[in-house]
Amino acid sequence: MLKQKLFLVIMVINSTILLAQNNTNSPYSLFGLGIENKTATAGLTGLGNTGIAQSNPYQINISNPASLGNIRKSSFLYEFGVNASFSELKNSTKSESTSNGNISHIAIAFPIQQNWGVGIGLLPYTKVGYSITSQSSIEGSLDDYYSIISGEGGLNKFYISTGITLGKGFSLGLDASFLFGTINQTNQTYSSSLFTISDENHYSGIKLTTGFQYSFFSGKNKKTTIGGTFELPTYINGTQVRNSFKTSNLGTTISVEEETENELNEFSLPIVTGLGVTSNLYKDFTASFDFKNLLWEETEQAEDSEQYLNQNIYAFGLEYTPSGNKLKYLNRLKYRFGFNYNTGFLEVSNKQIDSHFVSLGLGIPLSRNSRNIMNLSYSYGKEGNTDNKLIQENFHKITLNLSFVGDWFKKRKIF
Repeated sequence: MLKQKLFLVIMVINSTILLAQNNTNSPYSLFGLGIENKTATAGLTGLGNTGIAQSNPYQINISNPASLGNIRKSSFLYEFGVNASFSELKNSTKSESTSNGNISHIAIAFPIQQNWGVGIGLLPYTKVGYSITSQSSIEGSLDDYYSIISGEGGLNKFYISTGITLGKGFSLGLDASFLFGTINQTNQTYSSSLFTISDENHYSGIKLTTGFQYSFFSGKNKKTTIGGTFELPTYINGTQVRNSFKTSNLGTTISVEEETENELNEFSLPIVTGLGVTSNLYKDFTASFDFKNLLWEETEQAEDSEQYLNQNIYAFGLEYTPSGNKLKYLNRLKYRFGFNYNTGFLEVSNKQIDSHFVSLGLGIPLSRNSRNIMNLSYSYGKEGNTDNKLIQENFHKITLNLSFVGDWFKKRKIF
């Protein structure tokens, strides 16, 4: 009981840190609401971010709310994750390196009664971080002017989800997520003086997701689970507070526009359909495959000369759990491999910005007789390319998730 209470205190403290953080430095976060944060719970990062058909009663799975119908009675699940990334950004002429660290998520899950569970969590949903400098000539003059466009922030996701098992092996789930956050953008132009426009953009919206899972045995100890998710279209509303001022070469600042509040155009998130399958292939091996389709073209949005395209995500994961003597430490570990390919939704300079990564993971039990586990994973991937003066990001990412299983509702017996 003490550990669970301590975790909730840590969760409240870290939620403040999580809401204030930003962990990206990508020019592609300039578009829309930023880059989607690819968060997976438990050991699913090491499995290529699969999860639609994953159904483990001792691990939190935010990919499909239907998995909550399998939580064991009287148990309490809680999880905390951090990650660190190291990236190289390059174009056809130069490159630079960046590094970032972040809290990736905090989550809890518990049963209401047998075959009915609830999950609550907080995580970054999108992330924004960029600084773009350009130099242009002034028409009819020999002088140049310089522009710096920068941005930071992103959206957070607070979710409440529930799942229920209705029959043998069949469960349904529902997830209600509140998206909220602030994106700060600054545009500075310098010629004979410095002109600055500073925008503070506040966004909010509600996203609903439904899901199902069905498990069956195709042979002795060979369990197969199929799953599906469906996300309804989401509309994000926003307001903007703008300040603009001019600074002369002498350092004198003149306010041009002070705290002007405007309504932002509604931003649409697409319909998302996901399908997945997880199965025991051979003895100690379990394989997972996920597919997601995002209908961005149906949102009828555009970003100046850029446009949104329908997006497909393919993910594969393979986990090896030794069935040998569990007294041997190496037989208690879980070994994971994953691959993920994302076609991307944004077309820039007639190129669709795709990405892919491979991952390796390790599940390490924290003690011999408990289900508490530390999940480590390493991912290496690439986003974008250097064609048509674009920027390519090569990234390394390390993820640490701590998953705990407690007996929150179990009464202690006193003899």
